[in-house]
Amino acid sequence: MMKLSRLARAAAAALLFAGLAPAALAAPPGPPQPPLPQPKILIIDRAEVLRRSSAGTSIMTQVQQLARNAENNLKGRGAALQKEGEALRQQIAILSPAVKAAKVKAFETKQAALQQDVQKQQALIQGGLYVARETVLKALGPILQKIVIERGANLLLDRSLIIVSSNAFDVTAVAVQRLNQVLPNVVVKPTMPPNQGPPQQ
Repeated sequence: MMKLSRLARAAAAALLFAGLAPAALAAPPGPPQPPLPQPKILIIDRAEVLRRSSAGTSIMTQVQQLARNAENNLKGRGAALQKEGEALRQQIAILSPAVKAAKVKAFETKQAALQQDVQKQQALIQGGLYVARETVLKALGPILQKIVIERGANLLLDRSLIIVSSNAFDVTAVAVQRLNQVLPNVVVKPTMPPNQGPPQQ
């Protein structure tokens, strides 16, 4: 009986040591990891920079002028085409079917050409605006990097991503001031937007 008891204790001890063996053989824990730095966040409103900066204001003025110029250039063609359409409607009842079909087709071709020119002018203005905005944002990048370093921050977020914040973290005004010194003006040149060729004729 005592022999069986000793065997049971020996078996229990063997099982206990077997369970501890992997833990005992495991690698010792490494050095403790340094704590993550506390976030110090700054906020920039890039849309506001584009609205308030000298370059951004200049861009919008030029885009509005380009739109007015395009409208004036196409307005004459549109008015002439409208008169032609009215004349065609008055004549259409007395024209032979063949002549009517030819005149209607010619008028529709002129309409389509005018619409294509309108779309092309819009695309050129949008492309010029895109390039000008990218020029401003490219100049803004180093300015923001310098502000982050100066203020000891480690994170910069755009205001569009923030729900609630204190204005104490906002560096928009400083960025606008420095951008005005570096890039007071950007010329908007009509160009096709990236990855878009001219409209098909």
